[in-house]
Amino acid sequence: MDFIDLKTQYRTLQTSIQARINAVLEHGQYILGPEVRELEERLQAYTGAKHCITVSSGTDALLISLMALGIQPGDEVITTPFTFVATAEVIVLLGATPVFVDIEPDTCNIDASLIEAAITAKTKAIIPVSLYGQPADMDEINAIAARHGNIPVIEDAAESFGAEYRGRKSCHLSTIGCTSFFPAKPLGCYGDGGAIFTDDDEIARACREIRVHGQSKRYFHTRIGVGGRMDTLQCAIVLAKLERFDWEVEQRIVIGSRYNEWMDKAGIARVRQRNDRTSVFGYYAVIPENREILQAVFQRNEIPTGVHFPSLCQQPAYSRFSSPSANPVSKIMAEKVMTLPMSAYLTHMDQSVICELLQKDARG
Repeated sequence: MDFIDLKTQYRTLQTSIQARINAVLEHGQYILGPEVRELEERLQAYTGAKHCITVSSGTDALLISLMALGIQPGDEVITTPFTFVATAEVIVLLGATPVFVDIEPDTCNIDASLIEAAITAKTKAIIPVSLYGQPADMDEINAIAARHGNIPVIEDAAESFGAEYRGRKSCHLSTIGCTSFFPAKPLGCYGDGGAIFTDDDEIARACREIRVHGQSKRYFHTRIGVGGRMDTLQCAIVLAKLERFDWEVEQRIVIGSRYNEWMDKAGIARVRQRNDRTSVFGYYAVIPENREILQAVFQRNEIPTGVHFPSLCQQPAYSRFSSPSANPVSKIMAEKVMTLPMSAYLTHMDQSVICELLQKDARG
């Protein structure tokens, strides 16, 4: 059993994927070829955003977004400590300070009620993470940002592409939305890739220039930039996967809802994710009494599990940005949460085996 079944997905989409790859090999435009713009247009239409800028990874999507906003040393950026390291990493790379705000114990998303107290005169951006495929309380976060001088809000939607929040698509919920096409994500390529979404013309222009070394035209550098383009081949692969993406989202919801039903019936604690398109179940997380023992049980049965995520407050490179007593919920969840196999291609039989093991453990 695979943690994420990419092999079945490939077999299902093989003809379309190979056709898309062959088209790129035929025209030979491997950098900023026609598939790049085609994908951007398709993603704009999907999310409703005015602009989409494809980039080389989800990490670079966040970095380029912060650079477009002019984040610099001395600035502060509010975010969550319960996330993949890239969320905070890009802040520190620009010399700014990540200000960690604790999470909700039920969703593990940033606790919007704690954000306002963390805002200072140095706060230049807020980065909520749509964890496990489910957006945070974006309306409340946007409202807080507006009350404090329209602080830009960047949704880190690496795990939530395809999800909806109050009728709007993830990646189109704030000033900027960033996603990742890492293979394990709900919509993934076969390497690294990402995208930036915004309705702001100036931010979009800055992002496009920054991703090509700060060029507004060939060899004319208007700003400091990076080599942040998404390869044409990877764009072609995502275009092929888009053909089946709506079906995959629906399957994720069916499988996630079935997990929810089994966990609730057995009394197994879980991270709360709703049984609708509010979440695309990027990961499925439970909160067992003893994670290490349960992981050993799963390992003996050749079923992979994961830990998503450790608290950044406790990581050596980031502990200096938080006091030992701060962010207690994230530290507790980091010690407890365990993720289970999840993909649109997880079979009912495999899911039954997973849940039976969990129920057996819950019964002792």
